[in-house]
Amino acid sequence: MTGSKTVEWTLSGFGDEIDEDPVIQIAVLQALGANHIEVRSAWGTNIVDLDGDQLDRLKSLLDAAGMKVSAIASPIGKVDVSLPVEHEVERLRRAATAARVLGARYIRIFSFYYGGDVAVESIRDDVMERMRALAAVAEEKGVVLLHENEKDIFGDVPERVLDIIETVASPALKVAWDAANFVQVGVKPFDEAYAKLRPHLEYLQVKDARFADAAVVPAGEGDGDLLRTVEALKADGFTGFASLEPHLAGAHGLGGFSGPTAFGIAARAFAKVLNEAGVGTK
Repeated sequence: MTGSKTVEWTLSGFGDEIDEDPVIQIAVLQALGANHIEVRSAWGTNIVDLDGDQLDRLKSLLDAAGMKVSAIASPIGKVDVSLPVEHEVERLRRAATAARVLGARYIRIFSFYYGGDVAVESIRDDVMERMRALAAVAEEKGVVLLHENEKDIFGDVPERVLDIIETVASPALKVAWDAANFVQVGVKPFDEAYAKLRPHLEYLQVKDARFADAAVVPAGEGDGDLLRTVEALKADGFTGFASLEPHLAGAHGLGGFSGPTAFGIAARAFAKVLNEAGVGTK
């Protein structure tokens, strides 16, 4: 870090985009300068499905490496809205247990899929009922939910993300910003979303994408306005987590994969953006 960089953000990343083995996840992230990890799965098992022994084992590995957890990257809300409220409430309780064991404050969630023949306006009440129930659990457990603007869910565009946050109105529900996902639903992230969502923006998911073909690309190489966003966040006093989620080798329903080499490419691309904006990492 040069002397001119007075702002530092905390670098993290999705470990399972590197490898199924947490030992390799930790080693690669630390080699890239990160001392935090975002946990979506370990040993090929999703975070909400890890049993107590597995969580304890993961905690021991992290502690031995001096690694902390920035967030639990849960799949909560990445299901059809027609499922009962209790379905995701129960899974969130398991995610909250993982957060407690691993020492994480944040849990990433989504705002529900709906069928292709269903009008999005028709599910609003059902979505809000579920998001209120999830926020109530988060308040009870002392964690903060981060809503990610995933494509094809209710909260995929800025207006509906804001609707969720303002309607639920819970201190335990904030925004995780994903520029690539906005691009993939035809939204210009900075011009059309930043001003609306900045008051609630708590966490940065780092990936970029192109309008032309919706392909995910390294930070700064797509249409996600990463540099403008980083500069604005710096000016606004943001000092939170920036979590690498590159998706460079493929994506699927519950996440994506990059592998160690592509993950390194993504990390270096984001470092270039941060350097240009005058932001350091820790």
